[in-house]
Amino acid sequence: MADWKKTAKAFLLADGAIDGREVAVLRKEMFADGKVDDIELDFLFELRRDAKSVVPDFHFLMIESIKSCCLDGDAIKAGSASTLRRWLLAGKVGYVEKRYLDELRAAAKTAPPDFEQLHRQIAAS
Repeated sequence: MADWKKTAKAFLLADGAIDGREVAVLRKEMFADGKVDDIELDFLFELRRDAKSVVPDFHFLMIESIKSCCLDGDAIKAGSASTLRRWLLAGKVGYVEKRYLDELRAAAKTAPPDFEQLHRQIAAS
C-alpha cells in the first residue's frame, strides 16, 4: 500500500512551491472530517519545511490547522507544546513561527505550563 503522505507530498511539491489552488485542496481535505489531527498537522509542517515557497494562504491554513489540532474548546490541549516545539524549533525561528504561537495563544483562555514556556521561548528569540 502506498504511503499517502509521501505520494501527496510528491504531487504537491513537484514544482517546489505550494500555490493557492493547492492550498484550497489541502484545506478541503484536512478539514473533511471537521478537525485536523496530529498526523495531518505533521504533514502540513513537513510541506512547509520542504517547500521552496508557499503562498500567504498556506500560512493561514497552518494557523487554522494548529488551532484545530491543539485546542480543546477554549483551552490548549496538554501535550500540544511537544508537537509544536519539534516543528517550530527545528529551524530558524522567525516572524511566522511567532505568529503561529501568538494566534494559538490568543484563541485560548487557558494553556498548560509547557505551552506557556514554549510561547515565551519563541517570543524571546
